[in-house]
Amino acid sequence: MKLFEISNYLDTRVPLAYQEEYDNSGLLIGDKESIVKSVLVCLDCTEEVLDEAIRNKHNLIISHHPIIFSGVKKITNSNYTEKIIRKAIKNDISIYCMHTNLDNIYNGVSFKIAEKIHLEDTKILKNKTSILSKLVTYCPSSHLDVVKEALYSNGAGKVSHLYDRCSYVTTGLGSFRSLDGSQPFIGKVGQDELCEENKIEVVFPSYLKSEILRSLKDSHPYQEVAYMVSSLANDSQVGSGTIGSLQNQMTLNQFLKHVKKNMHTNIIRYSKSDKNIKIKKVAVCGGSGRFLLEDAIRQSADVFITSDFKYHDFFETSGKIIVLDIGHYESEYFTQELIISILKENFSKLAVHLTSKCTNPILYY
Repeated sequence: MKLFEISNYLDTRVPLAYQEEYDNSGLLIGDKESIVKSVLVCLDCTEEVLDEAIRNKHNLIISHHPIIFSGVKKITNSNYTEKIIRKAIKNDISIYCMHTNLDNIYNGVSFKIAEKIHLEDTKILKNKTSILSKLVTYCPSSHLDVVKEALYSNGAGKVSHLYDRCSYVTTGLGSFRSLDGSQPFIGKVGQDELCEENKIEVVFPSYLKSEILRSLKDSHPYQEVAYMVSSLANDSQVGSGTIGSLQNQMTLNQFLKHVKKNMHTNIIRYSKSDKNIKIKKVAVCGGSGRFLLEDAIRQSADVFITSDFKYHDFFETSGKIIVLDIGHYESEYFTQELIISILKENFSKLAVHLTSKCTNPILYY
């Protein structure tokens, strides 16, 4: 199997368009035409992980965190990033990353945490807006099904994670006149025409615009296709964090034990609170989640599980919500399982291995 087959699938399954502006997800190192023998999955591509890949002949590493965040102007082994780049290239090992795009998709990183702590009725904590577009076009009734099928096949018509092949169709009369040099599908050059047409309306992810318009034009019988594309401010099924509910209420002490057990963490930093409080509604963000604190409070979460909270951030929670900082590595550990399951959805025979190395740079005494 060639590298481009895997990278193209991942680019689509976990769209690169959904990563944050500062991020650098996707294929970072590698020849797209190279043959992939086996894959090593990790959170961080450290030198230890790279050595493991070399030793076990895994020539593709898929990590959650990117090894390259900003521009690299030289490769001289002077820092951690340069050493990894040089060693990977020298040993013909490709590196692919799924970072904030994996955070932001529905059933992404935070949903994996919610699954591990048994939350129900989960949804995105903070939806992204302005990432959907609407297409309006017109076609003769004879080609309605053909045009709709082409649009659906290229990603149009999906509404949330629950419905697809959605469109709104109305019937009306279209008028036009073909001019010299045209090749009209209906009517004759120089004559006014009036014919029955279907108006088709579909939504689609904005990043698919070029593919949607190409499929429209390829499937449409008219020489010139009339259409309109507009941006939508609707909430989407893309965004940060997750919020859901426990099946049964727990005391704070019960919930802390529950989280420690299911997230495999030994230490939890948490904000001062009433020990007798009951926990039911829980917000979650894998990795650094301080930016979602107000959203968790606004949606009346009893607890917000995340990491990388600073000392003064805890003061912002007083009397509003309980924050559980379980550690960055600990909050994202099961992301590795998520990456493996996404690969196996499409490549059931691909040899995929989980790293045996703990890449957490923080030790606890």
